[in-house]
Amino acid sequence: MIGRRLTGIDAARGVALLGMMATHIFSLYNEQTGEPSWTGLVFSGRSSALFAVVAGIGLALLTGGSQPRSGRALSADRRGIAMRALIIALVGLTLGGLDTSIAVILFHYGVLFLLALPFVGMRVPKLALWAGGWLLLSPAVAYLVRPWIYTHVSPATLGSNIGWEAFLEPGTLAADVFFTGFYPVFQWLSYLLIGLLIGRLKLAELTVQAGLVAAGIVAAAGAKFLSYYLLLEQGGLDAILDTNSGRIWPLARMMEVNLAGVEQTGSWWWLAVSGPHSGTPLDLLHTAGTSAAVVGVCLLLTRARPNLLLPLSAAGAMTLTLYSLHVWVMSVTDASPTPPEPVLLFWLSAIAAAGIGIGFLKLGSRGPLELVTHGASQLVRQGSRTGT
Repeated sequence: MIGRRLTGIDAARGVALLGMMATHIFSLYNEQTGEPSWTGLVFSGRSSALFAVVAGIGLALLTGGSQPRSGRALSADRRGIAMRALIIALVGLTLGGLDTSIAVILFHYGVLFLLALPFVGMRVPKLALWAGGWLLLSPAVAYLVRPWIYTHVSPATLGSNIGWEAFLEPGTLAADVFFTGFYPVFQWLSYLLIGLLIGRLKLAELTVQAGLVAAGIVAAAGAKFLSYYLLLEQGGLDAILDTNSGRIWPLARMMEVNLAGVEQTGSWWWLAVSGPHSGTPLDLLHTAGTSAAVVGVCLLLTRARPNLLLPLSAAGAMTLTLYSLHVWVMSVTDASPTPPEPVLLFWLSAIAAAGIGIGFLKLGSRGPLELVTHGASQLVRQGSRTGT
């Protein structure tokens, strides 16, 4: 049953990969009307959140699944995760040096893995309290901290991907990574904690799989409904539009697609927003809910037939390699004087991802970057067990 469970988890990771590819390839807004595109409405914010939630599930599975390890075994797990974090961050820094419009997420993932280390030994009740509390309170703390950052840190954000040169501005780098950048890890730790919580459940059980779907749908829909009520019925939107950002940005459209880069200051009503990449409690709850539902659906579909979603699960088993390859390809196409049609580029990318994944699966091999990451992690784990 473990193998079947992992097939479903890999499939969910594959869904996240394809969703992120779609947001990178297709425009998030209609170029003629300026209205949000179908891609922006469906995938923006949700795909990257799913990627992070499944990463948390992966950490849970690495550390014992429903029976978290303790003692020396847990210490070995933590060393292995720390090594994974280092390699992922290094890959992210390398990709950050490419000329691309993609907001590369891997350096942030490395930081998130390190931040998750204190939580990987927790059982479900304690982990649930931490996950729920972090989801609710971290956006409020971020709201209080950001005005100080905008006043005392110059520049307050890098305005680009994180490359090696970013370390020349440590204050800006820290502000960008934790609070002001595209993926503020202070709030995004919520996704890792929720993923850890899901991974601590008995994912092979039918009731758990169906429960993830039901709970995810309720959370996602409830977050949107509550945001709608607070903003439109209680006057929150008017208060937000009266802030500096409300006067500058077309927030009505951006709230449907992407609020990254918008300075959310001047009104506590910002915390009632549920728009993608706003980092508010309702945004985190909505995207965590859609992520849980996708994971549940993938587990249900692969329950009786583990290879039913093979193109997705094969690609999802080597997302570090495929994501890195995708970023490189996009940097090349972005620089091309005649870039390919988005529809053609997406389907070529999707077919290539599935084909490469299936090829490595049939060879019984991990992806190149997964092989390096796994090998380095195992070396650290073995060293910790032998005391070297």
